[in-house]
Amino acid sequence: MTDRAVTFRNGEIFDGTSLHSGHAIRFVDGEADEFGPEADVGNVGEIVELGGDILSPGYVDLQVNGGGGVMFNDDPSVETLKRIAQAHRGLGVAKFLPTLITDTPDITRAAIEAAVEAVQAGVVGVSGLHLEGPHLSVSRKGAHDAAMIRPMEATDLQQLLDAAKRLPLLKVTVAPESVSEDQVAAMVKAGILVSLGHTDASYDTCCRYFAAGASVVTHLFNAMSQMGNREPGLVGAALASGTVSTGLIADGVHVHPATVQAAWCAKEKPGRIFLVSDAMAVAGTDLEAFELGGRSIQRRNGTLTLADGTLAGADLDLTTAIKVMVEQVGVSLEAALQSATSVPASLIGKWDVGSTQPNLQLADMVRIKSDLTSAAFLDAV
Repeated sequence: MTDRAVTFRNGEIFDGTSLHSGHAIRFVDGEADEFGPEADVGNVGEIVELGGDILSPGYVDLQVNGGGGVMFNDDPSVETLKRIAQAHRGLGVAKFLPTLITDTPDITRAAIEAAVEAVQAGVVGVSGLHLEGPHLSVSRKGAHDAAMIRPMEATDLQQLLDAAKRLPLLKVTVAPESVSEDQVAAMVKAGILVSLGHTDASYDTCCRYFAAGASVVTHLFNAMSQMGNREPGLVGAALASGTVSTGLIADGVHVHPATVQAAWCAKEKPGRIFLVSDAMAVAGTDLEAFELGGRSIQRRNGTLTLADGTLAGADLDLTTAIKVMVEQVGVSLEAALQSATSVPASLIGKWDVGSTQPNLQLADMVRIKSDLTSAAFLDAV
Protein backbone atom coordinates (compact mmCIF):
# COMPACT_ATOMS: atom_id res chain seq x y z
CA MET A 1 0.00 0.00 0.00
CA THR A 2 1.38 3.41 -1.03
CA ASP A 3 0.90 6.42 1.20
CA ARG A 4 -0.58 9.45 -0.58
CA ALA A 5 1.87 12.34 -0.47
CA VAL A 6 1.13 15.95 -1.45
CA THR A 7 3.84 18.63 -1.44
CA PHE A 8 3.06 22.35 -1.48
CA ARG A 9 5.69 24.81 -2.65
CA ASN A 10 6.28 28.21 -4.30
CA GLY A 11 4.23 30.23 -1.84
CA GLU A 12 4.14 31.38 1.75
CA ILE A 13 3.33 28.84 4.44
CA PHE A 14 1.82 29.90 7.75
CA ASP A 15 2.00 27.26 10.46
CA GLY A 16 -0.27 29.06 12.92
CA THR A 17 2.60 30.91 14.54
CA SER A 18 5.13 31.92 11.88
CA LEU A 19 4.97 32.82 8.21
CA HIS A 20 7.60 31.05 6.10
CA SER A 21 8.85 32.03 2.64
CA GLY A 22 10.91 29.72 0.47
CA HIS A 23 9.56 26.69 2.33
CA ALA A 24 7.64 23.60 1.30
CA ILE A 25 5.39 21.29 3.28
CA ARG A 26 4.50 17.68 2.57
CA PHE A 27 1.38 15.93 3.81
CA VAL A 28 1.22 12.15 3.90
CA ASP A 29 -2.23 10.61 4.30
CA GLY A 30 -3.55 14.00 5.36
CA GLU A 31 -0.99 14.77 8.08
CA ALA A 32 2.02 17.09 7.92
CA ASP A 33 5.08 14.91 7.39
CA GLU A 34 7.93 17.21 6.38
CA PHE A 35 8.29 20.99 6.53
CA GLY A 36 11.31 23.12 5.75
CA PRO A 37 13.27 24.90 3.00
CA GLU A 38 12.08 23.82 -0.45
CA ALA A 39 15.42 22.28 -1.35
CA ASP A 40 15.35 20.09 1.77
CA VAL A 41 11.77 18.90 1.39
CA GLY A 42 12.15 18.10 -2.30
CA ASN A 43 9.50 17.15 -4.84
CA VAL A 44 7.77 14.01 -3.66
CA GLY A 45 4.29 12.82 -4.55
CA GLU A 46 1.74 15.22 -6.00
CA ILE A 47 3.23 18.72 -6.34
CA VAL A 48 0.99 21.74 -5.78
CA GLU A 49 2.43 25.06 -6.93
CA LEU A 50 0.98 27.83 -4.74
CA GLY A 51 2.05 30.56 -7.15
CA GLY A 52 2.68 33.03 -4.34
CA ASP A 53 -0.51 32.24 -2.45
CA ILE A 54 -0.56 31.52 1.28
CA LEU A 55 -1.14 28.09 2.81
CA SER A 56 -2.58 28.41 6.31
CA PRO A 57 -4.65 26.58 8.89
CA GLY A 58 -8.33 27.46 8.46
CA TYR A 59 -9.75 30.36 10.39
CA VAL A 60 -11.30 30.15 13.85
CA ASP A 61 -14.27 32.51 14.34
CA LEU A 62 -15.71 32.88 17.84
CA GLN A 63 -18.67 35.04 16.81
CA VAL A 64 -20.90 33.74 14.03
CA ASN A 65 -24.56 34.74 14.19
CA GLY A 66 -25.60 33.37 10.84
CA GLY A 67 -24.72 32.64 7.25
CA GLY A 68 -26.02 31.02 4.10
CA GLY A 69 -29.17 33.13 4.31
CA VAL A 70 -30.21 32.10 7.83
CA MET A 71 -29.80 33.36 11.39
CA PHE A 72 -29.24 30.98 14.30
CA ASN A 73 -31.86 32.89 16.30
CA ASP A 74 -34.58 32.31 13.70
CA ASP A 75 -34.36 28.53 13.87
CA PRO A 76 -31.91 27.19 16.45
CA SER A 77 -31.64 23.69 15.02
CA VAL A 78 -29.02 21.29 13.72
CA GLU A 79 -30.18 21.93 10.17
CA THR A 80 -29.59 25.66 10.61
CA LEU A 81 -26.12 25.01 12.01
CA LYS A 82 -25.29 22.77 9.06
CA ARG A 83 -26.26 25.56 6.67
CA ILE A 84 -24.28 28.18 8.58
CA ALA A 85 -21.28 25.85 8.82
CA GLN A 86 -21.33 25.21 5.08
CA ALA A 87 -21.47 28.94 4.30
CA HIS A 88 -18.51 29.74 6.55
CA ARG A 89 -16.45 26.80 5.37
CA GLY A 90 -16.79 28.39 1.95
CA LEU A 91 -15.16 31.48 3.48
CA GLY A 92 -12.19 29.58 4.95
CA VAL A 93 -13.48 28.94 8.49
CA ALA A 94 -12.35 25.64 10.00
CA LYS A 95 -13.90 26.09 13.46
CA PHE A 96 -16.49 28.48 14.83
CA LEU A 97 -18.83 29.21 17.69
CA PRO A 98 -22.43 29.64 16.54
CA THR A 99 -23.69 32.72 18.35
CA LEU A 100 -27.17 33.27 19.73
CA ILE A 101 -28.10 36.92 20.15
CA THR A 102 -30.33 37.92 23.11
CA ASP A 103 -33.59 36.00 22.86
CA THR A 104 -36.30 34.28 24.90
CA PRO A 105 -35.57 31.51 27.42
CA ASP A 106 -37.21 28.97 25.08
CA ILE A 107 -34.98 29.98 22.15
CA THR A 108 -31.92 29.88 24.40
CA ARG A 109 -32.76 26.34 25.49
CA ALA A 110 -33.29 25.31 21.88
CA ALA A 111 -29.94 26.83 20.90
CA ILE A 112 -28.12 24.86 23.58
CA GLU A 113 -29.76 21.61 22.46
CA ALA A 114 -29.00 22.33 18.80
CA ALA A 115 -25.34 23.00 19.54
CA VAL A 116 -25.05 19.82 21.63
CA GLU A 117 -26.67 17.75 18.88
CA ALA A 118 -24.53 19.36 16.16
CA VAL A 119 -21.33 18.54 18.05
CA GLN A 120 -22.49 14.97 18.64
CA ALA A 121 -23.39 14.63 14.96
CA GLY A 122 -19.97 15.90 13.93
CA VAL A 123 -21.19 18.94 12.01
CA VAL A 124 -17.94 20.22 10.55
CA GLY A 125 -16.71 23.40 12.20
CA VAL A 126 -19.12 23.64 15.13
CA SER A 127 -16.88 23.86 18.21
CA GLY A 128 -19.38 24.78 20.91
CA LEU A 129 -21.72 27.70 21.48
CA HIS A 130 -21.60 31.43 22.18
CA LEU A 131 -24.52 33.01 24.03
CA GLU A 132 -24.33 36.79 23.54
CA GLY A 133 -26.96 37.85 26.07
CA PRO A 134 -29.60 38.13 27.38
CA HIS A 135 -27.73 39.26 30.51
CA LEU A 136 -26.48 42.57 29.13
CA SER A 137 -26.98 46.30 29.70
CA VAL A 138 -29.91 48.01 27.98
CA SER A 139 -27.87 51.21 27.72
CA ARG A 140 -25.39 49.41 25.45
CA LYS A 141 -27.81 47.04 23.73
CA GLY A 142 -26.73 47.76 20.15
CA ALA A 143 -28.97 45.69 17.88
CA HIS A 144 -30.16 43.46 20.74
CA ASP A 145 -33.84 43.64 21.70
CA ALA A 146 -34.04 45.67 24.93
CA ALA A 147 -37.28 43.94 25.91
CA MET A 148 -35.44 40.62 26.24
CA ILE A 149 -32.42 41.84 28.23
CA ARG A 150 -32.65 40.81 31.88
CA PRO A 151 -30.57 40.00 34.99
CA MET A 152 -29.22 36.50 35.45
CA GLU A 153 -31.31 34.45 37.85
CA ALA A 154 -30.33 31.27 39.67
CA THR A 155 -32.17 29.16 37.09
CA ASP A 156 -30.27 30.86 34.26
CA LEU A 157 -26.95 30.16 35.93
CA GLN A 158 -27.83 26.51 36.49
CA GLN A 159 -28.84 26.14 32.85
CA LEU A 160 -25.42 27.44 31.79
CA LEU A 161 -23.56 25.21 34.23
CA ASP A 162 -25.46 22.19 32.90
CA ALA A 163 -24.81 23.20 29.29
CA ALA A 164 -21.09 23.53 29.95
CA LYS A 165 -20.98 19.84 30.89
CA ARG A 166 -22.44 18.87 27.52
CA LEU A 167 -20.52 21.16 25.18
CA PRO A 168 -16.81 21.18 24.25
CA LEU A 169 -16.85 24.94 24.85
CA LEU A 170 -19.46 27.40 26.05
CA LYS A 171 -18.75 31.10 25.72
CA VAL A 172 -21.09 33.60 27.39
CA THR A 173 -21.10 37.37 26.88
CA VAL A 174 -22.44 39.21 29.92
CA ALA A 175 -22.53 42.70 31.41
CA PRO A 176 -21.76 43.53 35.06
CA GLU A 177 -25.09 45.36 35.20
CA SER A 178 -26.91 42.02 34.88
CA VAL A 179 -24.50 39.45 36.35
CA SER A 180 -22.73 39.30 39.70
CA GLU A 181 -19.06 38.55 40.32
CA ASP A 182 -20.05 35.38 42.15
CA GLN A 183 -22.01 34.23 39.10
CA VAL A 184 -19.00 34.90 36.88
CA ALA A 185 -16.77 32.92 39.23
CA ALA A 186 -19.22 30.00 39.21
CA MET A 187 -19.31 29.97 35.41
CA VAL A 188 -15.53 30.08 35.11
CA LYS A 189 -15.19 27.24 37.62
CA ALA A 190 -17.47 25.19 35.38
CA GLY A 191 -15.21 25.82 32.38
CA ILE A 192 -17.31 28.53 30.73
CA LEU A 193 -15.44 31.19 28.78
CA VAL A 194 -16.86 34.42 30.21
CA SER A 195 -16.68 37.55 28.09
CA LEU A 196 -17.66 41.10 29.03
CA GLY A 197 -19.59 43.12 26.49
CA HIS A 198 -22.64 45.30 25.85
CA THR A 199 -21.93 47.16 29.07
CA ASP A 200 -21.48 50.68 30.38
CA ALA A 201 -19.48 49.46 33.37
CA SER A 202 -16.58 51.50 34.73
CA TYR A 203 -12.92 50.56 34.48
CA ASP A 204 -12.76 49.54 38.15
CA THR A 205 -15.88 47.40 37.84
CA CYS A 206 -14.55 45.64 34.75
CA CYS A 207 -11.25 44.95 36.51
CA ARG A 208 -13.15 43.33 39.40
CA TYR A 209 -14.97 41.08 36.93
CA PHE A 210 -11.67 40.15 35.31
CA ALA A 211 -10.43 39.21 38.77
CA ALA A 212 -13.54 37.06 39.17
CA GLY A 213 -12.53 35.13 36.05
CA ALA A 214 -13.86 36.89 32.96
CA SER A 215 -11.06 36.55 30.42
CA VAL A 216 -12.47 37.81 27.12
CA VAL A 217 -14.09 40.99 25.80
CA THR A 218 -16.69 40.94 23.03
CA HIS A 219 -16.04 43.13 19.93
CA LEU A 220 -13.69 45.74 21.38
CA PHE A 221 -14.95 49.36 21.20
CA ASN A 222 -18.44 48.38 20.07
CA ALA A 223 -21.36 48.44 22.54
CA MET A 224 -19.23 49.23 25.58
CA SER A 225 -17.96 52.02 27.83
CA GLN A 226 -15.26 53.91 25.95
CA MET A 227 -11.84 55.12 27.04
CA GLY A 228 -11.91 58.68 28.38
CA ASN A 229 -9.37 60.90 30.07
CA ARG A 230 -10.76 60.26 33.56
CA GLU A 231 -12.70 57.02 33.03
CA PRO A 232 -10.99 54.32 30.91
CA GLY A 233 -14.13 52.16 30.72
CA LEU A 234 -14.17 48.58 29.44
CA VAL A 235 -11.96 49.57 26.49
CA GLY A 236 -9.22 50.75 28.84
CA ALA A 237 -9.63 47.74 31.12
CA ALA A 238 -9.38 45.32 28.20
CA LEU A 239 -6.22 46.92 26.87
CA ALA A 240 -4.55 47.23 30.27
CA SER A 241 -5.21 43.68 31.44
CA GLY A 242 -2.77 41.03 30.28
CA THR A 243 -5.12 38.26 31.43
CA VAL A 244 -7.76 39.30 28.90
CA SER A 245 -8.05 38.73 25.16
CA THR A 246 -10.53 40.64 23.05
CA GLY A 247 -12.41 40.12 19.84
CA LEU A 248 -12.37 42.81 17.17
CA ILE A 249 -14.54 43.45 14.11
CA ALA A 250 -11.92 44.65 11.63
CA ASP A 251 -14.10 45.78 8.75
CA GLY A 252 -12.96 49.41 8.75
CA VAL A 253 -16.52 50.39 9.72
CA HIS A 254 -17.10 49.22 13.29
CA VAL A 255 -13.74 50.62 14.42
CA HIS A 256 -11.57 53.15 12.57
CA PRO A 257 -8.26 51.64 11.42
CA ALA A 258 -6.30 54.31 13.33
CA THR A 259 -8.15 53.34 16.51
CA VAL A 260 -7.40 49.68 15.87
CA GLN A 261 -3.73 50.52 15.42
CA ALA A 262 -3.61 52.38 18.73
CA ALA A 263 -5.34 49.49 20.51
CA TRP A 264 -3.04 46.94 18.88
CA CYS A 265 0.04 48.79 20.14
CA ALA A 266 -1.45 49.34 23.59
CA LYS A 267 -2.73 45.82 24.31
CA GLU A 268 -1.05 44.35 27.37
CA LYS A 269 0.06 40.75 26.83
CA PRO A 270 -0.10 37.78 27.08
CA GLY A 271 -3.74 38.62 26.24
CA ARG A 272 -4.22 39.22 22.53
CA ILE A 273 -6.60 40.84 20.07
CA PHE A 274 -8.31 38.30 17.81
CA LEU A 275 -10.50 38.78 14.77
CA VAL A 276 -14.22 37.94 14.62
CA SER A 277 -16.64 38.28 11.74
CA ASP A 278 -19.81 38.92 13.78
CA ALA A 279 -21.34 37.47 10.62
CA MET A 280 -25.06 37.55 9.96
CA ALA A 281 -27.39 35.73 7.55
CA VAL A 282 -25.86 37.38 4.47
CA ALA A 283 -22.47 35.68 4.91
CA GLY A 284 -21.68 33.58 1.87
CA THR A 285 -24.66 34.96 -0.09
CA ASP A 286 -25.67 37.93 -2.26
CA LEU A 287 -28.68 38.79 -0.08
CA GLU A 288 -29.40 42.50 0.28
CA ALA A 289 -31.60 42.27 3.41
CA PHE A 290 -32.79 39.91 6.13
CA GLU A 291 -34.77 40.01 9.36
CA LEU A 292 -33.63 39.82 12.97
CA GLY A 293 -36.43 39.36 15.49
CA GLY A 294 -38.94 40.86 13.08
CA ARG A 295 -36.75 43.89 12.33
CA SER A 296 -35.43 44.47 8.83
CA ILE A 297 -31.67 44.73 8.40
CA GLN A 298 -30.32 46.24 5.20
CA ARG A 299 -27.02 45.39 3.51
CA ARG A 300 -25.40 48.40 1.88
CA ASN A 301 -21.79 49.24 1.03
CA GLY A 302 -20.30 46.63 3.33
CA THR A 303 -22.50 47.45 6.35
CA LEU A 304 -25.58 45.94 7.98
CA THR A 305 -27.93 48.37 9.69
CA LEU A 306 -31.36 48.62 11.29
CA ALA A 307 -33.78 51.24 9.98
CA ASP A 308 -32.40 53.80 12.46
CA GLY A 309 -28.83 53.26 11.25
CA THR A 310 -27.70 51.09 14.19
CA LEU A 311 -25.04 48.62 13.13
CA ALA A 312 -26.44 45.09 13.28
CA GLY A 313 -23.58 42.64 13.03
CA ALA A 314 -21.06 42.84 10.22
CA ASP A 315 -20.88 42.12 6.52
CA LEU A 316 -17.45 40.60 6.92
CA ASP A 317 -15.36 37.48 6.39
CA LEU A 318 -12.03 36.88 8.08
CA THR A 319 -9.95 37.12 4.91
CA THR A 320 -11.27 40.65 4.47
CA ALA A 321 -10.54 41.36 8.13
CA ILE A 322 -6.96 40.20 7.64
CA LYS A 323 -6.66 42.45 4.58
CA VAL A 324 -7.93 45.45 6.59
CA MET A 325 -5.47 44.71 9.39
CA VAL A 326 -2.53 44.49 6.98
CA GLU A 327 -3.36 47.26 4.50
CA GLN A 328 -5.21 49.81 6.64
CA VAL A 329 -3.98 49.16 10.18
CA GLY A 330 -0.38 48.29 9.33
CA VAL A 331 -0.16 44.98 11.18
CA SER A 332 2.18 42.34 9.77
CA LEU A 333 0.59 39.55 7.74
CA GLU A 334 1.98 37.02 10.21
CA ALA A 335 0.33 38.74 13.19
CA ALA A 336 -2.96 39.22 11.33
CA LEU A 337 -3.03 35.51 10.45
CA GLN A 338 -2.36 34.60 14.08
CA SER A 339 -5.35 36.72 15.09
CA ALA A 340 -7.63 34.73 12.82
CA THR A 341 -6.25 31.28 13.65
CA SER A 342 -4.08 30.29 16.60
CA VAL A 343 -5.05 33.14 18.95
CA PRO A 344 -8.81 32.41 18.96
CA ALA A 345 -8.12 28.67 18.74
CA SER A 346 -6.09 28.82 21.95
CA LEU A 347 -9.03 30.40 23.77
CA ILE A 348 -11.31 27.47 23.01
CA GLY A 349 -8.72 24.78 23.62
CA LYS A 350 -8.07 24.03 19.95
CA TRP A 351 -4.45 25.16 19.94
CA ASP A 352 -1.55 24.57 22.29
CA VAL A 353 -0.11 28.05 22.83
CA GLY A 354 3.23 26.48 23.69
CA SER A 355 3.39 24.40 20.54
CA THR A 356 6.17 25.14 18.06
CA GLN A 357 5.37 22.15 15.83
CA PRO A 358 1.58 22.12 15.44
CA ASN A 359 -0.09 18.97 14.16
CA LEU A 360 -1.27 20.41 10.84
CA GLN A 361 -3.98 18.47 9.02
CA LEU A 362 -4.48 18.76 5.28
CA ALA A 363 -8.27 18.84 5.71
CA ASP A 364 -7.98 21.98 7.87
CA MET A 365 -5.68 23.96 5.54
CA VAL A 366 -6.82 26.83 3.36
CA ARG A 367 -5.23 28.52 0.37
CA ILE A 368 -5.41 32.30 0.73
CA LYS A 369 -4.99 34.43 -2.36
CA SER A 370 -1.82 36.51 -2.22
CA ASP A 371 -3.88 39.70 -2.59
CA LEU A 372 -6.03 38.67 0.41
CA THR A 373 -9.25 38.60 -1.57
CA SER A 374 -10.42 35.07 -0.75
CA ALA A 375 -9.63 31.82 1.01
CA ALA A 376 -10.66 28.29 0.14
CA PHE A 377 -10.10 24.87 1.62
CA LEU A 378 -7.86 22.72 -0.51
CA ASP A 379 -10.67 20.34 -1.43
CA ALA A 380 -12.49 23.33 -2.96
CA VAL A 381 -9.53 24.80 -4.86
